[in-house]
Amino acid sequence: MTGQRKGPARDVTIPTPIEALTVAKAVVATRYADAAFAFAAGSIMRGDGTYLSDIDLVVIHDRLETARRESFTADGFPIEAFVHDPETLAWFVDADVARGRPSILNMIAEGKIIGDADRARALQRDMARRLADGPPPLAPGERDALRYDITDAIDDLRGERRPGEILAIGATLYPRLVELSLRGRGRWNGAGKWAPRLLAAVDADLAVRYEHAFRILFVSGKCEDVIALAEREMQPHGGPLFDGDCRPAPSSWRIRPRSEP
Repeated sequence: MTGQRKGPARDVTIPTPIEALTVAKAVVATRYADAAFAFAAGSIMRGDGTYLSDIDLVVIHDRLETARRESFTADGFPIEAFVHDPETLAWFVDADVARGRPSILNMIAEGKIIGDADRARALQRDMARRLADGPPPLAPGERDALRYDITDAIDDLRGERRPGEILAIGATLYPRLVELSLRGRGRWNGAGKWAPRLLAAVDADLAVRYEHAFRILFVSGKCEDVIALAEREMQPHGGPLFDGDCRPAPSSWRIRPRSEP
């Protein structure tokens, strides 16, 4: 084993992929004994985990009342489990595809199989195909909502702001701008550590521009590079958006007054 991590009551080491798979198999055998099959995934399984990484576990039952996501510790290591049957899994897969962020598709496609290998491999092939197909194009309403939010944020940065306000605006702006950059190029979106990785996979120079602009913003409070980056990324999609933006609410969004007694 490599490295050290703090468990609930004792120090334990980060598992290698083989050790993590052993832990995952034991969890499936004891906690999910009725499951048909499962996938162990995440950075530890890829061999690039840190001392705080968890084991992602997608567990498939033949039938469940409800899907669930649960976090717990097994043998001193954190486990994040996504528990489904085929119907609930299909709903979450479709939802991930629709939002352009294929979290559970990736876990299944890259996961190590536990249990019924034939069914698991068939599901992996389906997830790999859907990943290769890419996300649906940004709908005009989604694109314009991103443009509007990004425009609002960079307009805020143009004003006189306290350092704490600049940090808050930048933290809000970064994921929205990344989403426009990735989805606007027909690529899958991602959050957290995945954002710079996905940007680099699309365009190494773009990833460098992001890191440079936001590093300057967060370290020194200087906004010019972030504003220029945002304007450049919005340009292929119609540029900044404020004047003329209109988003009608569904007619069902109303609370009718209570009838008088």
